[in-house]
Amino acid sequence: SVSPRFTDNGDGTVTDNLTGLIWTERVDCFPYTQWIGALALANSLADPSCDLTDGSVAGDWRLPNVNELFSLSAFGPGTWALPLGHPFKNVPVDGRLWSSTSDQSNPVYAFTQPLESGESTGGVFKSQAHLVWAVRDPL
Repeated sequence: SVSPRFTDNGDGTVTDNLTGLIWTERVDCFPYTQWIGALALANSLADPSCDLTDGSVAGDWRLPNVNELFSLSAFGPGTWALPLGHPFKNVPVDGRLWSSTSDQSNPVYAFTQPLESGESTGGVFKSQAHLVWAVRDPL
């Protein structure tokens, strides 16, 4: 493990020191949306939206894949929860986070990460509306 796990960058972003990924500090930047819209919203994110002051431009951000979402969990698949003391803001207490990962066996589904503990991740219809949380690689 890495200590500290997260660094609040002071610009609306948080670096995960374990993976190197950079996440928006606010988890509630976007409305519930269908999968194709989630991809577009994440890709269009740029400073100054979502309280960002990081100089990012459209195309820097993206929807995380299912493994990247799993990497944030304090417990792993099945009981997903952010580690205690995390610096993220406005984390919804329930709902599902979209991943960019389609279900290869049935491409009308994409994988999501439920925010409620005790649920396992699973493919849901891409036509459903779920939460969008953007991630980027270091600039």
